[in-house]
Amino acid sequence: MSPSLRDALAAVPDPRSRRGRRFPLHAVLCLVVLGLLAGRQSLKAILELRKNFGEDLPLALGFPRKRLPAEVTLSRILASLDPAALEAALSAWVLPRLSPEQARVLTIDGKTLRGSRDGLLPGHHLVAAYAPAAGAVLAQLRVDSKTNEHKAALELLGLLPLKGAIVTGDAAFCQRDVAAAITEAGGDYVLTVKENQPGLKTDIGAGFGYEEAARSIAAAFSP
Repeated sequence: MSPSLRDALAAVPDPRSRRGRRFPLHAVLCLVVLGLLAGRQSLKAILELRKNFGEDLPLALGFPRKRLPAEVTLSRILASLDPAALEAALSAWVLPRLSPEQARVLTIDGKTLRGSRDGLLPGHHLVAAYAPAAGAVLAQLRVDSKTNEHKAALELLGLLPLKGAIVTGDAAFCQRDVAAAITEAGGDYVLTVKENQPGLKTDIGAGFGYEEAARSIAAAFSP
């Protein structure tokens, strides 16, 4: 049976000491998820949800009292979380809810998180796996400054059900180890090849040219 969203969020490890847990982590995460689904774009706006849903909202979300954390407290809790653990919990909730057809085509792509740049510090760069048929991001990982997109994609692919799936991606992911990871897991791939891989591009062109020539010869000799 697929876990509920609350159960999935309850699996996220709480980094706080037991003596400092005034607000249950799963309730905090449920509050943030509700706020994001409602289109709230700041912690302050998320905390104002009670004005729309009533004074009993904290109890419904799992808080022990009719009280929400202060904005600074909410920010501190979220900053202390392990992003990979939260991502894994959300993936465990989303994936069982997809039909085989919805998960058949997966797109991997890298983007810089909007608004994450801070002065001279670069923004947070993420690699995500998107299921177009479901309109859902199945998983995403941050690209560490010491690595690159295609290495992060290898880790991301290990989180996904690839058997029978077709994985698409741009030229950044057209690498042997990425292709091998997909096929070894039972999937197929469609990856972009550009001029920075001239040998591969020539081989692919020759392959298609050979097939076209073979079809022409077969047509010439057919009755």
